[in-house]
Amino acid sequence: MALPPAQPLILFLPDLEATRRVAAALCQALEPRAVVYLKGPLGAGKTTLVRAVLEAAGFPGKVKSPTFTLVETYWTERFAVAHFDLYRLAEPEELEWIGFRDYLQADTVCFIEWPERGQAHLPAADLELSLRLEEKGRILELRASTPTGQRIFDKITQLLAIHSEDVSHERD
Repeated sequence: MALPPAQPLILFLPDLEATRRVAAALCQALEPRAVVYLKGPLGAGKTTLVRAVLEAAGFPGKVKSPTFTLVETYWTERFAVAHFDLYRLAEPEELEWIGFRDYLQADTVCFIEWPERGQAHLPAADLELSLRLEEKGRILELRASTPTGQRIFDKITQLLAIHSEDVSHERD
C-alpha cells in the first residue's frame, strides 16, 4: 500500500549493499525528466546513492562527485543522468551560466545535491531524498512532491515491499 503523498518512507541503510538495493529500486522506478533533490550533511552518502543508481542502470564507467564541476552527466540505456552538486555555488544565478535549463530534457533525470543553494532557480523536486548518518548506517527519507514523484515513490515502495528483508522500513 502506498503512503499518502505527505508521509515519507523512512529506510535504515546499514551498509553499502542496502544502499545498492534501494538505489536499484529507485533506478527501476525513475521516469525520464524526473527531478530528485538530495539533502543531507557532507559525507551522508548523496553521491554514493547516485553512483549506485547509475550502477543499477548499467553505467559502466567511473562516477565522480560533481563538487568542483557543479555537474556531471552520464548516459544509460533508459535515460541520461545529470548529477548536480550545488555546494560550491556562490550565487543561485550561476545555474543560468552553466545552462541548467538545458539539462531539463525529456530523456534526462536530474539529481541535485544541496538544492537549497539554487533557491528559486530550480524546478520543484518530484522526489526528495534526505540522508543522515546514524551510528551504524544511514537513514534515508523519501518524500514525493509532485504526481510524477508520487508514481516513482509508489513504485519504489512496491519494489521494496517485495524485498522487505533487505532494508528496514520505518514510518513517522
